[in-house]
Amino acid sequence: MTGSQETPSFRLAYVPGATPAKWVRIWNERLPGIPLTLVQVPSTEASDVLRAGDADAGLVRLPVDRAFFSAIPLYTEATVVVVPKDHLITAAEEVTLADLADEVVFHPLDDVFEWDRPPGEPAFERPATTADAVELVAANVGLLIVPQSLARLHHRKNLTYRPVVDAPQSSIALSWPEEATTELVEDFIGIVRGRTVNSTRGRTAVKPDAEQKRGQAEQGKGRRKPAGGAKSTGGRSASGKSAGRTARGGAASNSGRPAKRGKPRRKS
Repeated sequence: MTGSQETPSFRLAYVPGATPAKWVRIWNERLPGIPLTLVQVPSTEASDVLRAGDADAGLVRLPVDRAFFSAIPLYTEATVVVVPKDHLITAAEEVTLADLADEVVFHPLDDVFEWDRPPGEPAFERPATTADAVELVAANVGLLIVPQSLARLHHRKNLTYRPVVDAPQSSIALSWPEEATTELVEDFIGIVRGRTVNSTRGRTAVKPDAEQKRGQAEQGKGRRKPAGGAKSTGGRSASGKSAGRTARGGAASNSGRPAKRGKPRRKS
């Protein structure tokens, strides 16, 4: 037997900038017996990792191949331009792509945006990674347009960023191979969608509650059934109504007229 068969586990891939911490914490609270392993992967390799089965699901950047993957969009990030702190652009609270037309803007090979090239003047070569491009920005060679999470991830004391209001945006999604939608994947879907522990497709918490409710309903039906086959009126049992009238000194019929007492008649 393999280790995964002996001890169930869940492997979650995530790309740079994605923040799985909140969902991992909820997983550990709800499923403490099933360890969750985080697998950090470059954005360009996320699909290959999931296809190869090296992770059960992933927090990836859209788009994905919807013919093979299922995907639940989670959020869309603001786009920013990373600049040196003494750059002229820092005088503005936000900029447009046109404001960058005369600037050298790097286009790293792992760029997450769906464009042929960014605006501005192209650099003499494309940096291999976003981290390499940030190094060049810090050297005052050019600028870089990235999702805000990547600007924070590669933060440097001598760099800052400004929102680019009309730039493309990048969205983070939970994705997994559609044909590999396991019960653990369903559990994680429930967590990212904010389902409570009783509504999550975790099976164990829901079934006992349903059975208990059915049992309570059947017991309730038995308690509401009037004795002797009499029908209840106004949502109250006949026995309950009779008991109320007896306390005041006499029983009453359903019609409202006093019932005849069982006292024997005198013989004439």
